[in-house]
Amino acid sequence: MVVERSVAEVMTSPVLSVTTTTPLQEAVQLMSDHHVSGLPVLDGLGALVGELTEQDLMVRESGFDAGPYVMLLDAVIYLRNPLDWDKQVHQVLGSTVGDVMGSQPHSCPATTSLPQAARQLHDRGTQRLFVLDEQEALVGVLTRGDVVRALASEG
Repeated sequence: MVVERSVAEVMTSPVLSVTTTTPLQEAVQLMSDHHVSGLPVLDGLGALVGELTEQDLMVRESGFDAGPYVMLLDAVIYLRNPLDWDKQVHQVLGSTVGDVMGSQPHSCPATTSLPQAARQLHDRGTQRLFVLDEQEALVGVLTRGDVVRALASEG
């Protein structure tokens, strides 16, 4: 029964990963070659610090948007706080994974039940959960596809 299964029984392992210093083009090639839509980003000690997704890459390719502005006496007045532009500028101009990645990766412990993980995937609107062991080390990834395959195997 799916309800009795844990994430560890269904997850994909080992997991492809990159670091914050990985050149962006190398990460894009890895995603393309292995047909994955996101990668965990690890720091120099192997701790999960981010996630690089197709969405992050779309932001980069769509370019920088300074937002709405008005012209007043030949001066441009931006209606959005310029201090908020920093992340977007880094995403557009960045050359490493650390410049472009999202810094709030979705994760769960390996002992999480499959229904609980499915709820997290749904509630957070994410495609994947990175699975961590008791020491917070990356041990796998659970995707929506993994959940569907687990459900199909029960039928």
